[in-house]
Amino acid sequence: MNDWQSRVDAVWADDQLSPEDVIERIDALGAERPEDDAVALFERAGARDSAGLEVEAEALYRRALALGLDDERRTRATIQLASTIRNLGKTEEALAMLEAEYGRDPDGPLHDAAAAFYALALVSSGEPERAASIALQALAPHLPRYTRSVTGYAREIADDTR
Repeated sequence: MNDWQSRVDAVWADDQLSPEDVIERIDALGAERPEDDAVALFERAGARDSAGLEVEAEALYRRALALGLDDERRTRATIQLASTIRNLGKTEEALAMLEAEYGRDPDGPLHDAAAAFYALALVSSGEPERAASIALQALAPHLPRYTRSVTGYAREIADDTR
């Protein structure tokens, strides 16, 4: 699997490839794996998502998640699927998925990514103040100064929107 993943990663790292080339190469690598390989399905979904083929990506993400992914890929697939379906107009479902992912593991390596996409979904659902609160709370720990102040203000915004 490590060699296979290295080859997949090399495709993603090649900035010279067109979106169509990425799909073709990822699909070829995916064909090396069993048909129900969740990781291969996840990679195929991502290739289509990056190319703007959200409808195709959605089905593959859902299948990969249903089959089961390791924790990091499950988180990535959830974020990516939610972003995809938000773009497809399924804002409420995306919002529910991202809210759950955002609350699942506050110390996880992808928590800030979940926060960013949760904030985008909140904007799409007409809640820009809550979106700003989530985004500022994610940003605050990365500031060289003012972390406590920004966190406090972000929480005030959240409290004011309830």
